[in-house]
Amino acid sequence: MAAKSMTLLWGSGSCPCWRAMIALEEKNLQGYNHKLLSFDKMEHKSQQVLDINPRGQLPTFKHGDTVVNESYAICLYLESHFKSQGNQLIPDGPEEQALMYQRMFEGLTFYEKLGSVIYYDWYVPEGERHDSALKRNKDGLVVELGLWEGYLSKGSGSFLAGKSFSLADVVVFPTVAFLFRFGLSAGRYPKLEEYYALLKDRPSIKASWPPHWLEGPEEELLLKDI
Repeated sequence: MAAKSMTLLWGSGSCPCWRAMIALEEKNLQGYNHKLLSFDKMEHKSQQVLDINPRGQLPTFKHGDTVVNESYAICLYLESHFKSQGNQLIPDGPEEQALMYQRMFEGLTFYEKLGSVIYYDWYVPEGERHDSALKRNKDGLVVELGLWEGYLSKGSGSFLAGKSFSLADVVVFPTVAFLFRFGLSAGRYPKLEEYYALLKDRPSIKASWPPHWLEGPEEELLLKDI
C-alpha cells in the first residue's frame, strides 16, 4: 500500500532518476505514481516540478507529505524507511558498510567525469568550447575508469561492496550502463564490462531500463576512443 502514496517525477535516460527507480524496485515498491517528463521540452523546469523541487531537477519524489529530491537521498530514505521490505541494500558488517558508502559517494565523481565528456556540448556554449578542454575531460575520465576497473579487479565479490548487491550498485550501475551505451570499449575495460553484463538483466534494472534506450542505439558513440 505504501507505494500508492508515492509520486516520482522523472526523465528517461537520467542516471539520477534511474537510481531512484532501481531502489524503488529493489524495495518491492512497484505501483507508485509516476510521471515521465521531457528534458527537451524543459518540463523539469515546469511549475509542477518547481512547487516540489525549487532546483527544477529530476528526480522529484514525494511520499505522503515527505519530499525527497536528491537521488542519493531518495535511495537512503527508501532503505531506511522500508528496511525489512524487499532486498536489504545496506550490508550489516561494518567493513562492507564502510566500503558501500565509500563507493556510493565516489560514484558521484564517476558520474561527474562521465558527464563532463558526454554532455560537454550540452553544458558548454558553442563559443566557449575548446578541444583542449574536452581532451582534458576525456583524460580525467580515463583515469577514473582505471580506478573502477581496479576496484572490480581487487574486490572480494562480484559487486561494488563485496558479495551482495547494495546501494553502491544501485547508484553506480546507471553510470556504467551509460558508458557502454555511448560506446565504451569492453575490450579495454573487461571488468566493467563483466560487471555490466552481471547486472543488466537484474529484475530491478530491467524493469526501470530507460524507455527510449529500447528504441535503438545512440547516434553518437562519444566514448568509443576512450
